[in-house]
Amino acid sequence: MRVRWLGRVNYRDALALQEGLFAYAKDDYLLMQEHHHVFTHGVSAELDKNLRCTPSEVGAELVRVNRGGDITYHGPGQLVVYPIRSLPGKFGDASPADVTAYVCSVEQLVIDSLAEFGLIAGRKAGYPGVWLDADTPNARKICAIGVRVARGATPRRTMHGFALNIDPDMRYMREHIVPCGIDEWPVTSLREEGSNATLRDVAEVVARLAVERWGAVASSAAPEPATTDRVDVAWEYEPDAVGLQITERKPEWLRPHVQHGPEVLATKKTLRDLRLVTVCEEAGCPNLSECWRDGTATFMVLGERCTRACGFCLVDTRKPEPPTSDEPRRVAEAVATMGLQHAVLTMVARDDLPDGGFAHVAACIREIRTSNPSTAVETLVSDAKGADASLQLLFAAKPDVFNHNIETVARLQRVVRPSAGYARSLSVLARARRAGLVTKSGFMLGLGEERNEVESLLADLASVGVSIVTVGQYLRPTSDHLPVTRWVSPDEFAHYRHVGERLGITHVEASPLTRSSYHAKRAAGVVSVAVMTSGGSAGAASVGAHVPDLVESGL
Repeated sequence: MRVRWLGRVNYRDALALQEGLFAYAKDDYLLMQEHHHVFTHGVSAELDKNLRCTPSEVGAELVRVNRGGDITYHGPGQLVVYPIRSLPGKFGDASPADVTAYVCSVEQLVIDSLAEFGLIAGRKAGYPGVWLDADTPNARKICAIGVRVARGATPRRTMHGFALNIDPDMRYMREHIVPCGIDEWPVTSLREEGSNATLRDVAEVVARLAVERWGAVASSAAPEPATTDRVDVAWEYEPDAVGLQITERKPEWLRPHVQHGPEVLATKKTLRDLRLVTVCEEAGCPNLSECWRDGTATFMVLGERCTRACGFCLVDTRKPEPPTSDEPRRVAEAVATMGLQHAVLTMVARDDLPDGGFAHVAACIREIRTSNPSTAVETLVSDAKGADASLQLLFAAKPDVFNHNIETVARLQRVVRPSAGYARSLSVLARARRAGLVTKSGFMLGLGEERNEVESLLADLASVGVSIVTVGQYLRPTSDHLPVTRWVSPDEFAHYRHVGERLGITHVEASPLTRSSYHAKRAAGVVSVAVMTSGGSAGAASVGAHVPDLVESGL
């Protein structure tokens, strides 16, 4: 079981991540998080009766979910836990899961966790969830439970889980809705019951008990037998410091050998004539000459100014200019002039635009394919702030490879890219994979990560169906950027390549000078061969491209 504390996560991102892990992960997961204020409801919810506010006026979203049950609330101060598990068959491997027994095991996990904080909880006949003083007139609900389990004998996977009230704003459940449609009994929280336990305190107890009773824990590298004393846990939080400034000279393996021959100079002239920008130049990529000679180039569209300020990136962060309407045509003309076999389109983050700039990237794809039908197109894009409508614009254009970089391990996300998030990036990749696209991601080493954290990151990418991963050494662009903590050896990069491939990732490009588009054409070719050989998709750890029928229980 891989335990992941994800911090505060948008509900829609968490749902997309669940769906990706449900479809592609080999291992069991325990996703733990808070949500921003959100009301969720099942398909048969009586909103006219149980929704007592206008969600937007109280700062909440309203999301319909394909599950049973009425309306419920998630928000800050509430521990939300989603076990993504493969259950045993009720009467053996050929039979469906025992859903009732599973719900009871979830309830018992919460009951036992609360006991460690001095709260005696139990079940209330006729009412799902976990209660205090359940058999008395003072009964109060402290935890809502709602699960989904795949129908049939296999794979018997679960989704959703439980929401335990630690110290949320109780007005959302007392004034704004009738929680789970139960009006006759009140709700409560650990804080109201006199406990000073923090959300993190409770999360750590829940994680420990879940691992103890729900099975052995898989190692990221998995060379040794699974044991319950090795827990694959990743917590996203902001560390006290990323690392120390190192003063040693760069080792020889980090010194690129740049050769600007005639073809590279000709490419530079084409780009200037067409008023185009490549991230190869903007980010100071050490592989520029090699990639341009190989027939690959990465165009940076939507301008040269980014609306975010990540701690590692050299791109300008002043207020962006409006997009230029003829840029898709100019990019397509450059691809034709340069004779590119593999064109990569990357973008600055454009959070200032309603669609995040995704319609513009999709237009570039269409223009390239119109004038250069044999050219493969790869896109390296932002997270669109998790907006599904924006992502769908690009999914509809069907790039040959969909790339979104996760950049670093879970623990370092907030300090490395404060406007993004680990769960959101995984959810974007999961959505692209479920849209039928070949997915790709990349990250850097040398920011303060630990080896086990890198192995966990590779496992998570494999578990949402990512086919291509790039891993390279972080190089500090200026003294104003995050410091480099260490120079990572070629042998360690080779280790991560081996780990990723063992986890089921089709192609792992890992070396000190690897960047997102390094050997992009070759990597895409490897995946294409894998697809043809397998007669289907090359997604990692794939167990099918759709979510099976599900049964629901609880709320």
